[in-house]
Amino acid sequence: MRAATVAVLLFTTAMVLQAKEPPAYEKATLVKMDSSACGYSEKDGKTIAGEIFGTDGQHKNTRQVLCQQYVLETDRVTYRIQPKDDKHPVLLPVGETAQFRIHKDKMLLRVPETDGKEREYIVLSMTPRTDVAANRPTATVAGGTR
Repeated sequence: MRAATVAVLLFTTAMVLQAKEPPAYEKATLVKMDSSACGYSEKDGKTIAGEIFGTDGQHKNTRQVLCQQYVLETDRVTYRIQPKDDKHPVLLPVGETAQFRIHKDKMLLRVPETDGKEREYIVLSMTPRTDVAANRPTATVAGGTR
């Protein structure tokens, strides 16, 4: 009875340690950052007194809002990403190495040179790198190449 309890305890401990395995990150380089239009911000010119007396004009200040888009390059794929948090985006250092992993429908990215926090990004596009495919050695077969 005691041996069975110890075996179950060891098995449970092994399962917990295996489940807590740290996530595997891929390495990439932040190549560039662009700004793109992602909406408009409006501010009304209405005041309470103007609404009561009916003297307030329909003045609105409209500004175009810009979002950051980054190009992230791995050995084989080029990703175009933008921060999921539009209100408090963090500027990433271009030219630095970043670590990322894909989890469900988002990219989780961290830059060890900054604060190392993992942040969520939306993947806008993925394109295979053609410059790497051109530099790969071709397999040779007896009598020619493939």
